[in-house]
Amino acid sequence: MSSIEHEVESGVGIIRLNRPEVFNSFNREMAIAFQDILDVFEETRAVRAIYITGVGKAFCAGQDLVEATDAKGPKLQTIVRQHYNPIIERLRNIEKPIVSAVNGVAAGAGANIALACDICVATESASFIQAFSKIGLIPDSGGTFILPRLIGMQKATALMMLGDKVSAKDAEQMGMIYKWFADATFAEDSFNLAKTLASMPTRGLGLTKKALNLSTISDLSAQLETEEEFQTIAGSTYDYNEGVAAFLEKRKPVFKGE
Repeated sequence: MSSIEHEVESGVGIIRLNRPEVFNSFNREMAIAFQDILDVFEETRAVRAIYITGVGKAFCAGQDLVEATDAKGPKLQTIVRQHYNPIIERLRNIEKPIVSAVNGVAAGAGANIALACDICVATESASFIQAFSKIGLIPDSGGTFILPRLIGMQKATALMMLGDKVSAKDAEQMGMIYKWFADATFAEDSFNLAKTLASMPTRGLGLTKKALNLSTISDLSAQLETEEEFQTIAGSTYDYNEGVAAFLEKRKPVFKGE
């Protein structure tokens, strides 16, 4: 059984974390396989959005601590440097929209991987936990960078230090996630979101993502220059011309992601 299931449907590259017996916690094999399939989906033109979810009751419980404490296993530095850092870099730099569909608990690195995606949604019964302080570690997987930017420094600090469990409803209210869906309709609702993104102007969405990344390190003048540069690129695409034509002709546009 593969620790990562993947397929393509309706222009969406689907990734399912598949170690349900350990709540989809990451070991080395799973982390490398995850990176590999992200690389494949990045290069596959037919994939215009990526959808990540978990198999079973959990989204991801973070690091497999059995592996982390195995004297013959990878050390913490290796786990962070070779497993999680490359995953977060890929999630943020792939110029396609990525949806994390949190189907259950998302803890530790699992929570931060979910939050690193462009749009994070959760089922009503899901929860998010910055579990690192419970075992004397610090948040990794981009958590100390991303979470304060989503919910503010004070709230992020408290959640990281205290390790409080945050419900899906509270996560939406504080701006941690985009929205939650009812358990009964979550799979359909969350995948429909990814399908919608896959039907949109992929180049424009990718440039939007790139501009948002740059906004974290730019001042206003630099960001205005970025917007000018990227708008010029977007304006030269097929999808821009199709979108304008459809607007003028009062019809629905048919975007190609080009």
